[in-house]
Amino acid sequence: MKLVIAGAGSIGCYCGALLAVAGHQVTLLGRARVLGPIRQQGLTITDYSGLRRTLHASSMILSEDAACLRSADLVIVTVKSGATAEMAELIKMHAPAHTPVLSWQNGMENARTLRAILPDHDVRAGMVPFNVVPTDPGTYHRATSGEIVIQAGRGDLAGQLSSPDLPVTASDQIEAVQWGKLVINLNNALNALSGLTLVNQLMDRNWRRLMADQMSEALTVLKAAGHPVASTTPLPAWMTPHILRLPTPLFSRVAARMLTIDPSARTSMAYDVMEGRPTEIDILQGEITHLGQQTGLPTPICSRVAELIRQAPETPMFPDQIRP
Repeated sequence: MKLVIAGAGSIGCYCGALLAVAGHQVTLLGRARVLGPIRQQGLTITDYSGLRRTLHASSMILSEDAACLRSADLVIVTVKSGATAEMAELIKMHAPAHTPVLSWQNGMENARTLRAILPDHDVRAGMVPFNVVPTDPGTYHRATSGEIVIQAGRGDLAGQLSSPDLPVTASDQIEAVQWGKLVINLNNALNALSGLTLVNQLMDRNWRRLMADQMSEALTVLKAAGHPVASTTPLPAWMTPHILRLPTPLFSRVAARMLTIDPSARTSMAYDVMEGRPTEIDILQGEITHLGQQTGLPTPICSRVAELIRQAPETPMFPDQIRP
């Protein structure tokens, strides 16, 4: 297929490279600061398992002009949430009306935003469970495990996109899957506040207890709001807080079977805070606090964490400093 990665950043470049390796004609639509190094030295992707591939710039089409959307068989949107509406307008202006659009973004509102602006398109939500970080110009590293899930619909899009290095499956319960990812992603902000790698954070029981309490707060609110939650790990979502609270030796054994994490991995929000970029706190903790207001349930941890992230603290914090 002719695929356009609309808003190629870390996730878009990593996934786009593997889609190109799988035989698709991939266009990376992005900014010059991202595409410039790729034009000069190619695109290199690596992962926690030792995968390493370098693609010559000629292996893909690199474009800063949204007119490239005109030839798309499929558009995969990977911009941050704040840019979704703007990207949707570009798709509306340039892409053929029949072109399916996938949202490979965090949060719950992006697919809804895309559908509202693109009523003539087959817009489907998706869930990307792993994080990808830039390590050098033109180089992107996948630091955690998991498989992409997209909303089921006409045709076998998941089958067409899936490859051994980038498995993609379809689900007719995509909102429950997205809620499950959002609950896990609530740790993005805690990791940013901690200043630790994910592994070091997870090996600290005090941090895990805070993670568990925040997750329990969110699951309580989601249950009251009538939103089913599908786990993105082998364990049911309700069990994860209990696992997090286990003594570290027991937790280590269980976690080793659930998730693979690169020792150097941090969350994308940690990098956003370090570099002074806008974060996605409003679509993560902000989503839970909004639901808490609707259901009349308190969300003290999510509210406190959101407040701290918006203040952009310059020094690492400890769990006791974060608890309300």
